[in-house]
Amino acid sequence: MIEDLEMRELFRIESGEHLQLLEEGLLHLEKTPQTVAIIEELFREAHSLKGASRMLALEDIETVAHRFEDLLGEAKSGRRKLTQQAINVMYRCVDSMARLAEEAVSGEKSGVEVGEILAALELQETQEDAEKAREEGDSEESAEEPEGEEDPSSCGADVEPAPAAGAIAAVSPCLHLPASARLDSFSIDTIRVETRKLDQLMTLAGELTVAKHRVARRCTDMDGLADAWERIATTLCLKARRDTELEQWTSEFSTLLDQVKRSTSDDNSRLETVSGAIEEAILEVRLLPLSTIFNSLPRMVRDLSLEQGKTVQTIVEGGETCADKRVLEELKSPLIHIVRNAVDHGFELPAERAEFGKPRNGTISIRAYRTAENIVVEVQDDGRGLDLEAVRRAARKSGRREEELADMTDDQLRGLIFASGFSTSPFISDLSGRGVGLDVVHTNVERLKGTVTVESTPGNGCTLKIALPLTLATGRVLIVAARGVSYALPVEYVRKSYQLDLGSIFSIDGRDAVHSEGQTVAVARLSDLLSFARTDFLHEAPLPEEEGAGEAKSPCLIINSGGGRRFALLVDELLDEQEIVLKPQSSLLKHIPGISGATILGSGDVCMILNPPELGAALRQDGLAQTAVAEHERKKTVLVAEDSLTTRTQMKRILEGFGYEVTTAVDGLDALAKLGSGSFDALVSDITMPNMDGLALTQKVRQNRKYGELPIILVTMLSKDEDKRRGMEAGANAYITKPAFDQKLLFETMRRLI
Repeated sequence: MIEDLEMRELFRIESGEHLQLLEEGLLHLEKTPQTVAIIEELFREAHSLKGASRMLALEDIETVAHRFEDLLGEAKSGRRKLTQQAINVMYRCVDSMARLAEEAVSGEKSGVEVGEILAALELQETQEDAEKAREEGDSEESAEEPEGEEDPSSCGADVEPAPAAGAIAAVSPCLHLPASARLDSFSIDTIRVETRKLDQLMTLAGELTVAKHRVARRCTDMDGLADAWERIATTLCLKARRDTELEQWTSEFSTLLDQVKRSTSDDNSRLETVSGAIEEAILEVRLLPLSTIFNSLPRMVRDLSLEQGKTVQTIVEGGETCADKRVLEELKSPLIHIVRNAVDHGFELPAERAEFGKPRNGTISIRAYRTAENIVVEVQDDGRGLDLEAVRRAARKSGRREEELADMTDDQLRGLIFASGFSTSPFISDLSGRGVGLDVVHTNVERLKGTVTVESTPGNGCTLKIALPLTLATGRVLIVAARGVSYALPVEYVRKSYQLDLGSIFSIDGRDAVHSEGQTVAVARLSDLLSFARTDFLHEAPLPEEEGAGEAKSPCLIINSGGGRRFALLVDELLDEQEIVLKPQSSLLKHIPGISGATILGSGDVCMILNPPELGAALRQDGLAQTAVAEHERKKTVLVAEDSLTTRTQMKRILEGFGYEVTTAVDGLDALAKLGSGSFDALVSDITMPNMDGLALTQKVRQNRKYGELPIILVTMLSKDEDKRRGMEAGANAYITKPAFDQKLLFETMRRLI
């Protein structure tokens, strides 16, 4: 039985949740045995239960959970088929862990013998191996006994007749326990308020906050109405000075309006006070100190380090920091995995540390603190640090392409350790090597709308930082506008905002970029990243480049998208900063990249909440196809042959406005010379020019096989059908007449031909 009363209660709650999820997963797995996602989810739950059991020295649960992981690992790798009988065994493992968990909580003997469980599992494996060997036997042996008449319990002469579906219970009566028996064994000795119910209360409090903002707006409207009436009443009285009845009416109405105004203001103040008190009270009920989970970590570190022949001391700071109960519950499992990973992978053996000039005793520091928006937990060790070469090797082993790895920054490489199945350990042990631990960390933190980052210096240790929101019901957002639509951007992702001079945008590797705080970051419009290309049903705000040259600025946000990455986001307008209620993501928005949910603003308008990490990923993957086309076009170089200086200059400006790089030539001969000395993606030429006209230039170009596919566009004053025919015969791809010249037509022609 767990001696610590607080830890006993926490383990009762946590083990119940893990076991319930294991049962639900097995139900799904029974229907679709080869579903990798379900197997991985079961893997994570079993791994977390094993870690919690290990921390509390519950060796029996740890052993069964570890064997349960083995079964799933063999199924995932294809070494074992998840037959109905194998799933039955897994059910019985879960039942046994449930009885053992009840024993740890209540102190009543469970009657579970772990040795018998392992023996039953080995018997199951022996039966499956024998069955596999029988299926692979020669045809003569299989022909001696007609198909379908073999005793299903037979597994070879040297093996005892194996039980089928329910016979394993005969080997160990405690393996299979009905769910009703497990429920009966749990007594209700405390009253527990579910987090879900507190979430509902918090959501209602958030709705009250929205209502408060709307009432505040109505108060402002009332002030404006009162001012307007005062002006109207004054004007009426001046025009009808002798009309005492009108003066009386206006005076009475003014008095009534003033009373309503004061009452509304008083009601608004009262509503603001009450809603704030309710929200604080609910938050207070949900808050628990982080020492609740910190207190058991030093013992776990001690036991793990002794097992591996290491000496590691633990320093805990900030245990008095309080966090939302759900945040605390979800943080426990990631924290255990991080600490276990640090002890196993991070610290060298004492002799090795002495060789490097380090103290023989390692130190792991666990620190918590609270910011204005987040609860932050840092786990820092002074071990060997993260070996990026080992990460690269493991990434190659897991199927990552060499080109992809070569383009990754150090921060991106470090981020790979959170991928499912990723491990740098060369072997699998009961402590590590399965590639599950840090995947659990990433999954849990992401589910909480938090972030996890890793910093490491080779030879000097590693720091993992988890940042979680204070509450999961409300959040602070920046309201921005793009193409006439308002969006909510969580403020914790915004590094800074400023007015960007669009002339400072430059191109690098075919992408737009800007300088920010000494770094080069990619830049994109929010409307482009969200793929909302059609906006003809909206009132579009004018784009900055459509305005005058002196107004070529745009609001710009520097966004932290996770993993040490940043990007710049251009929006049309910065509208407001608000506290909002975070609504669950609806099925309509689930498959829209860059959107994490929706909310209702104080004005009553529905507003979509942006997901900055997904926006950053879309930008790295070239986002919208239209954006990719634009980037592709910006890299193209066009040669313009025109003898008129005015027309040449105007054509150059137009094409540069489309995003092309433009080189000009004064006639056909000049163009032919420049074409041979450079690389161009298209040729735009007039026909009537001195020295060599456009038709002769086109013919000369087409005679060179090197330019056989070069698009040639003739732009000329000659508009007769005969002139067009001659242009086509010379080898031009398009013919545009200047009398009917249209910039849009030129742009569409260029885009189609290149």
